[in-house]
Amino acid sequence: MGMWILESRSMEHVPGTTRYFDDPERPQAATAETVGLKCDTSGAVPIILVPQPSDDPNDPLNWPLWKRDVIMLILCVVSIFATSLGPILAANTITMALIFSRKFTDIAILTGYFLLGVGVAGILCVPSARIWGKRHLFLLGTVIVIFSSAWGGASRSYNSLLWARIFQGVGTAPFEALVNAAVGDLYFVHERGKRMALTNLAVFGGAFFTPIVVGKITDTIGWSWTFYFVAIFTSACLPLVIFYVPETAYRRSAHLNIDLIASNASVRHSYPKSDDGHQLQTLNQQIGESEQAPLDPEAAQRRTVDINSSIPQRSFSQTLLPFNGRVSDESFWKLFLRPFPLFAHPAILWACLIQGSMIGWTVFIGIILAAIFIGPPLLWGEVNTGYAYTGAFLGAVIGFLIAGALADWSAKYMTRKNGGIYEPEFRIVLVIPQLIFGCAGLFLFGITADKLIDYSYIIPIVAFGLEVGGMVIGAVAASLYIVDAHRDIAVEAFTCILIFKNFFTCGLTWSAYDWLVKSGTLEVFMWISGIQVFICLLSIPMYVFGKRNRSFFHRHDILKITGLA
Repeated sequence: MGMWILESRSMEHVPGTTRYFDDPERPQAATAETVGLKCDTSGAVPIILVPQPSDDPNDPLNWPLWKRDVIMLILCVVSIFATSLGPILAANTITMALIFSRKFTDIAILTGYFLLGVGVAGILCVPSARIWGKRHLFLLGTVIVIFSSAWGGASRSYNSLLWARIFQGVGTAPFEALVNAAVGDLYFVHERGKRMALTNLAVFGGAFFTPIVVGKITDTIGWSWTFYFVAIFTSACLPLVIFYVPETAYRRSAHLNIDLIASNASVRHSYPKSDDGHQLQTLNQQIGESEQAPLDPEAAQRRTVDINSSIPQRSFSQTLLPFNGRVSDESFWKLFLRPFPLFAHPAILWACLIQGSMIGWTVFIGIILAAIFIGPPLLWGEVNTGYAYTGAFLGAVIGFLIAGALADWSAKYMTRKNGGIYEPEFRIVLVIPQLIFGCAGLFLFGITADKLIDYSYIIPIVAFGLEVGGMVIGAVAASLYIVDAHRDIAVEAFTCILIFKNFFTCGLTWSAYDWLVKSGTLEVFMWISGIQVFICLLSIPMYVFGKRNRSFFHRHDILKITGLA
């Protein structure tokens, strides 16, 4: 048992467990299991590339790191605009209720319909992304966000705005469902931590900047422009998506997925060619050369062999096509149904709870915050109410910084302590700061939000920031664990998370305000806080038994049992 993770009793090598580091001064540690594997030798200690890149120049793992980062940055920017549509009515709830002569709950439900659109469309993203890749969905999602945002701004009736909100959710779905999965397409395990933190900040945290500016925009030029600006800025991003976001899905030979194979013997291949931009060598080269010369990054780069030139690289015009052929021969309807039985998978259910519950509480607070600050005793207007979301935005940014700093560092530290063997369960450690900050924020908000006469209004704002920071950290932990432990079903797993969090949150929007009025803020948030503490504590058995869980579900594949493999 390494680092309190129980070993499998049935398998010698469990998919997801990989050798992460190898020290050239101790070559004997790499001889039996990892000889011939490509490594990144740009650092002091070589890092084995997981998964192994192919010799195909069209393999995204062979693209220069700057190109992969540009792709991810563009997707993050569009994701911010798309997901900003979720809380776009938060600071305007009372104003919109007066404009459309509707109840507070009716306006809150408009956010629920947005989430419903995300959830339903997200289910359809899975088979489409699996069969034809992700590019066409990113293109389609961007276009839908543009026209539905313009539609929302032009709406002059409640029903028209309701349908615009549904389509806005449909356009947002590809970004919520697939951006995190694209991290697994574009990056090796040791590169994912900071990038996954960035994508989660974009998808879940960037939206909290929206209410800050929405109140001021509404007060100055009208509520319609909150939607028009999303349409304008997303339109500016559309050419970037068209020209600079090629297909990231790739048909990778099974023997290259050394994190997914279930036998040590399976990794004993020799891959003499290197990939691009990284300073790489195979381990057998390292072992032979490390005794002759010290590890020097420039020397390592000079020893790098070019990618196999016999495989033609796609032209720029070919990368502009929305489809580059099928990336899977599987049935559409089988893929459509695949996420549903995976809710019985403990790791995926854990990820749904860790990520989805905190997102639900975040939306819950976002909905009621306007009522708390616009009502007595503060009687704020929509501008100041919008500014109250500053705490949530700063919390998201701080959560991103904490997750980005800890994600890769903690994994590398624990891997060294574990003799160079990386276990995906090391990612679960990030739930600790979620428990500390997120649950503290929920408790503090519940205690102070309905006693603004006794407490400063700053305290619930700070509490909201703590809760959002915990949400972002938890989202990173769950996403990284799914990608590293179950990359072969990552798209389906992220769809399960998307379905759970959106339908769960949609339900909260229907009942949030009425629940609060009936039971009071303190009682409601004591229940919410207690539930969240329990969910975070589920990470302990997930960490301890996670490896056995991976082994069990590799041998008892739910998708094979249900005929959906």
